[in-house]
Amino acid sequence: MDSAGRWSTNGKGCGNEKMCSPTYPVRGVCPEGWHLPNITEWEILCNAAGGKDIAGKNLKSTSGWDDYEDESGNGTDAFGFSALPAGNRSYDGSFDFEGIFAFFWSSTEDDSNYAYEVFLLNLTEAAALSSTNVKYNAVPVRCIQD
Repeated sequence: MDSAGRWSTNGKGCGNEKMCSPTYPVRGVCPEGWHLPNITEWEILCNAAGGKDIAGKNLKSTSGWDDYEDESGNGTDAFGFSALPAGNRSYDGSFDFEGIFAFFWSSTEDDSNYAYEVFLLNLTEAAALSSTNVKYNAVPVRCIQD
C-alpha cells in the first residue's frame, strides 16, 4: 500500500505486523486518479463476472495457466480482465505458484499480519476472496479508476 509513502501518504507506515486505517480510497502505488480496490470492490467485480463460482474462469487470460489433470487451466477472459498466473514472491525472495495462481491485493486489512486478497487458481473456475496471504509476501495489484 506504499508503506514508504512515496506516492501517497495514505498508506505510509502500513505493512507487515502493523495495522493502519487508511482513508478510502487508498491510492497506494496506483497512478493519480486511480486506487487499490478494497474487498467490497473485488466482490462487486466477482459478482459482475458471474458470481464467485465462475468468476475465475471469466477473469483469467486465455493462455498461460498450467493444465490440471489434463484439463486446461486457462480462462475465457470474457470481461477483458486478462488475469495472468503470476503467483507471488515470498519473504525470502523466491517466486512461487507461477502458472497456477493469480493473487491480487485489496486495500482491506484483516489484522496486523494479513490483508484481504482475491485469488484465481488453475484447477477451478471460481474466484476466492480471503485473508490468507501474509503482508510480507509481494502480491500483484490491479488499480481501478476513482
